[in-house]
Amino acid sequence: MQANLNRPKIFSVSQFSAQNTTPAKMVFLVRRVSVSLLKAASVSVRALSTKVQLKEDSSPAKEIVLKYLDGKDNGIAVLGLNRPEARNAFGKNLVSQLSDAVSTIEQDKKVRVLILRSLVPKIFCAGADLRERSKMEPQEVANFVSSLRDLMRDLEALSAPVISALDGVALGGGLEMALASDIRTASVEAKMGLVETKLAIIPGAGGTQRLPRIIGPALAKELIYTARILDGVEAHKIGLVNRVVAQNKEGDAAYQAALHIAREILPNGPIGVKLAKVAISKGIEVSIDDGFEIEKQCYAQLLDTEDRIEGLAAFASKRVPVYRGLYYMTYINNRISEFI
Repeated sequence: MQANLNRPKIFSVSQFSAQNTTPAKMVFLVRRVSVSLLKAASVSVRALSTKVQLKEDSSPAKEIVLKYLDGKDNGIAVLGLNRPEARNAFGKNLVSQLSDAVSTIEQDKKVRVLILRSLVPKIFCAGADLRERSKMEPQEVANFVSSLRDLMRDLEALSAPVISALDGVALGGGLEMALASDIRTASVEAKMGLVETKLAIIPGAGGTQRLPRIIGPALAKELIYTARILDGVEAHKIGLVNRVVAQNKEGDAAYQAALHIAREILPNGPIGVKLAKVAISKGIEVSIDDGFEIEKQCYAQLLDTEDRIEGLAAFASKRVPVYRGLYYMTYINNRISEFI
């Protein structure tokens, strides 16, 4: 059978009998056995190598890196995009991994600030992976864009502040991801724009809604209609980014600026910061009177926190407060449990 072609030839004991075999023939037979066994071993190794290689290739590549800073930066999480071969373009794998990471961060109550950055030099995110998308059916495209839109909403809804650091190109969906952040920093050389109309489509992951809320509808219309690309200085001038910085030798000036802002946020009461985010984000979507009501409800939630008591005590004793992000009853229950 075909399956036996690679098996070594089997020699019987009688073939090595001193009566039937001369010394020269003995050497010949031993050599034949050795060569046969070596060939079989070589085939087996190649087969095993092929199996191992196939197993490695079947797992999806890791296209993000989630890092938790420690020491004085404890409480800051950094989410790095790392898909250099596609300029961090959004493919199915990257979107899936980002969604999982955002969910993980939201469940981790120790995270007080998230920084979103790229680990690929001179690139933040080039937008959609058009090569992958060109192979999709129309319904697949619709489903993918829907998943991308959900990712942006989940990112925007994170309770912790999100800072996007643009140290390179941020086009299309890449800029839409930055727009879903609370704060944006950029290097002078960064390039950004919603360029979808060049492809006869429109921004589909929230760009048509978030950009006008940030820079105003008239200017947002101009930028989307023309598909204009801005540098960091121009983006800062119109309020698209919060800070613009000259690039450094390491190519991470925007990340360093984001880290500086995160360190300014870190000492403040985490519950207060999170509820301030809710009050601003939700309040801007309604009338100012309804916004006042949202602010009132958010403030009321802070009255029952350990952090508020700690802030007053620290002010009275002229010391630096140490906030732990606990509600007051949680603090009391924890103290009671120490004596039970």
